[in-house]
Amino acid sequence: MKLYMVRHGETNWNIENRIQGQQDTELNEKGRQQARELADKLAGGDYQISVIYTSAKKRACETAQIVGDKLGVKPKIQPGIEEINFGKWEGYMWKQVREQFPQEYQIWRDNRRYQVPPEGESYQQLLDRLLPALGEIAKGSEGNALVVTHSAVIMTLMSYLYDTPFEDMVKHYKTGNAGIVELDAELFLH
Repeated sequence: MKLYMVRHGETNWNIENRIQGQQDTELNEKGRQQARELADKLAGGDYQISVIYTSAKKRACETAQIVGDKLGVKPKIQPGIEEINFGKWEGYMWKQVREQFPQEYQIWRDNRRYQVPPEGESYQQLLDRLLPALGEIAKGSEGNALVVTHSAVIMTLMSYLYDTPFEDMVKHYKTGNAGIVELDAELFLH
């Protein structure tokens, strides 16, 4: 059984390089087109998706719905796979965060796996909710599962699975909008 981790389609905040986190932004028209192209790819390939799980955020739900409509599969909301909570930094661009929160940013940057942004969560806290959620998906799915989620979720998971320093996640695991990462579900069955 495979888990296909997919990042939602594009939002206006993606274009503006704004930190979305827990903000409930919607897809823009390009994001909807990316979701339609993803749906065509999944329908035409050898993916054999039997179930779709999605983050509760609008940008993920809409991506999942577009794909689900094409595949004839109704998406299910899965708690635990939402984007990381960046707290007070959400809505800012990274340059603004560096300027307006210089000390907090430096501390976070140097130890981002465990350091918590102001009123947010660390990448480790994200993992602590993500891994059990993926375990539930792996145990509860018959056949291949599509998991519609977010950029930091995928990068964090890949850094964890491949023991990559979390400071290097963007360099190694940045996933474009509507990008697919294939994983073996066995990784999450403990």
